[in-house]
Amino acid sequence: MQVVVLAGGVGSRLRPWTNSIPKPLLPMLDATLLERVIEGVPNHLIDEVVVAGGYKVDMIKDYFATADVDFDIRIVPEDKPLGTGGALGNCRDIVSGTFACFNGDIVSSLHIEPLLNLHSNNGGIGSLALWEVEDPTRFGIVGIDENQRITKFKEKPTPDEVFSNLINAGSYIFEDDIFDYIPRKKNSIEREVFPVLAEDKLLNGQQFKGYFIDAGTPASWADGVAKCIEEKRFSKGKVIASSWYATSNQSPQATVRDSMIEANVTLSNSTITSSTLLQGAKVGSDSRLHASMIGRDAVIGSNVRLSGVVVENGSTVPDGTIAEGGQWPPTV
Repeated sequence: MQVVVLAGGVGSRLRPWTNSIPKPLLPMLDATLLERVIEGVPNHLIDEVVVAGGYKVDMIKDYFATADVDFDIRIVPEDKPLGTGGALGNCRDIVSGTFACFNGDIVSSLHIEPLLNLHSNNGGIGSLALWEVEDPTRFGIVGIDENQRITKFKEKPTPDEVFSNLINAGSYIFEDDIFDYIPRKKNSIEREVFPVLAEDKLLNGQQFKGYFIDAGTPASWADGVAKCIEEKRFSKGKVIASSWYATSNQSPQATVRDSMIEANVTLSNSTITSSTLLQGAKVGSDSRLHASMIGRDAVIGSNVRLSGVVVENGSTVPDGTIAEGGQWPPTV
């Protein structure tokens, strides 16, 4: 079947990395984020991956033209932002039959086969993977009956509108009939399509267990990295203690936990926790980095303290800098 990845956003929460690299191509261990998103679909089930995107799509196309992957990639570009529904609707002329669909920054333990089985048994137009949370107000919530049919859908409810703790996990099986319900204009599938389908009992829902991470912020990116390490979701590189290294070269004087370290990284006697350091990065002595993303060939000075900071490729963070959140260099 075809697999559609909704990747229309510019990845603003991961700037400045995404100023030069589209979010689907950001590296998470030895694969791109896009590959992580679709990992729950076995390769033998994938005919083609369709990327619905509007930001640096030529880079995505060029990357996968030479990448060692087992599937074909097709790009469906957006000339202007269309929302999740519009982006999916933009694929109506090339997607057919039963297909999978994923939001472009979800790293989860979902395996698609049980959802496919539910979809086949229950029928309907769509089947949604569901995840349970304590506070569902940032998500779309569903009501579900004893036959796993969704009876109600509400996107980002206020506290007094909450009727369920089961949320939409951004992973779907659809029939191409869904295109009949999607307007040919900018729209939100969560706000304008799912509530209608739920009312007509045309959606199914299935809760899954394990983990569900929206890897769109530095903190959640760190969670995604840590989970991929824990679950051994890599075929290249090596785990030492709780961190992944692209090569076996490490800095014995550094303390590194729950982090991703690409090749040719120099750490000195620094402390790195829950961070990602891309190729060629250098970290000075007595610096401490937490939940931060350090770009290629970036230089972190001595006695630096960074928490939740995204550092641009090739930039320098001076000695003694203390920063929490945001990006480096800082925006004016």
